[in-house]
Amino acid sequence: MTRRPGLELPRPTRRGLLAGGLALGASMTLPGCAYIRDDAPTDAPLPESAKAEIDGDLVYFNWADYLAPSVVKGFEQEYGVKVIESNYDSMEGMYAKLAAGNQYDVVFPIAKWVVKLRQEGKVRQIDHDQLENAHQVFYSGSYFNNPWYDAGSKVSIPFTVYKTGIGWRTDRVSSMTGSWKDLWNDEARGHIFTLDDQDEALAMAALLLGYDVNTADPSELGDIKDLLISQKDYLRAYSSDDINNMMSGDAWVHHMWSGDVLYLRQGLADDPTTFDFEAPSEGVPINSDTYVIPTNAKHPGTAMVFIDYLLRPENAIKNMHYLYYPFPVKDALPAFAELAKDVPACNVEISDLENENVFRLLSAEETQRRAAVWTEVKAS
Repeated sequence: MTRRPGLELPRPTRRGLLAGGLALGASMTLPGCAYIRDDAPTDAPLPESAKAEIDGDLVYFNWADYLAPSVVKGFEQEYGVKVIESNYDSMEGMYAKLAAGNQYDVVFPIAKWVVKLRQEGKVRQIDHDQLENAHQVFYSGSYFNNPWYDAGSKVSIPFTVYKTGIGWRTDRVSSMTGSWKDLWNDEARGHIFTLDDQDEALAMAALLLGYDVNTADPSELGDIKDLLISQKDYLRAYSSDDINNMMSGDAWVHHMWSGDVLYLRQGLADDPTTFDFEAPSEGVPINSDTYVIPTNAKHPGTAMVFIDYLLRPENAIKNMHYLYYPFPVKDALPAFAELAKDVPACNVEISDLENENVFRLLSAEETQRRAAVWTEVKAS
């Protein structure tokens, strides 16, 4: 691919790393899955919130390239601290590091992992009154006042939100219908990719069949397995490298994440209209990422200041223009709507999160049952 002046080459999408390079701890046995160990405490006591004050440099643990470098640099300059960055490539890798006792000041788990960390007492409370910009996410009627994964938002602050749907190349395919059936599109046969992500692939098939995205019912999982195996006649591959697959032309239709389509259109493409995105009518998975402060953080005060800094609308807007996912900061959301105005299906309203299609924490037995089905599908 020829690099366009002033634009970056495609970087690995954070969500494209969910299924790759898993660093599993002793407490985990299956990639791509989250559940509570039988010996893990539940509803453990939570340390009180730290005060929002600088108490040292910030040790930051996140996906690579998941905040605008200018925003991180601005924090360092404004507060006279260094941001010491470490990265993970999976939620399992993140959890394994925390379980091993590694110390970080702020970490970015997806919603269902907040449940696990909170139940095990691995994160501390966050006092909203310590955050000058808390009103940007906690206001009358806000979903985040009491999200399903963290009652009362006691230990987490929302970071980004996203949805999963279907992207396609308009120069190759003209017969999209607005349904998950488009991943069985005859016109794109041999150029269709499904995400190499257990939750996302099973959810796509579940929605098409009218089942819950988290189903672990053996009969329903059998139907999902049969449906996904039938798709193999149309597939090029399972892959979560959706950006590069689309840019190269290998993919004409791709099961993909909403922000990656905007990155393609506005960060890479010579002609943005070459790429489009649909949120299938059967429903789409919608979820959120969060900020949390681990119990053993050395500098929880600096972490509080950092979170508050990222909640400033001007910083949220900078991050949205870098990452192409919406940050649910009230005064920044109109800027994202403008960013996504030509592909409205990529936009995620806060109200969209009030649906059943979120990935939830499951029991070990349910997790193993789902993992076995995904293994059978890929091996067939």
